[in-house]
Amino acid sequence: MKYTQTTLDKIERIVEEGGYLLRYEKGTFQSGYCVLKEKKVVVLNKFFQTEGRINTLVDLLPQLDIHIDLLTHESQKMLDEVMSIEHE
Repeated sequence: MKYTQTTLDKIERIVEEGGYLLRYEKGTFQSGYCVLKEKKVVVLNKFFQTEGRINTLVDLLPQLDIHIDLLTHESQKMLDEVMSIEHE
């Protein structure tokens, strides 16, 4: 997977289409992110560069309750690609 803004945009779209609000904020995150599952909010450290944001979202996606039927076809393909990376 390439660490580009386009890749980041596609992964962010998966999170948003899955019904989550994605925010970039500063804070004292031990892991660089915080997930408020009840409110469906994902907060990432705003100081992460593109590569860090992509890696964090790739790590987070399996933990989120995203129903594949809510996603566009393009997002479904991207989610499959991301999940296959997780299982390598």
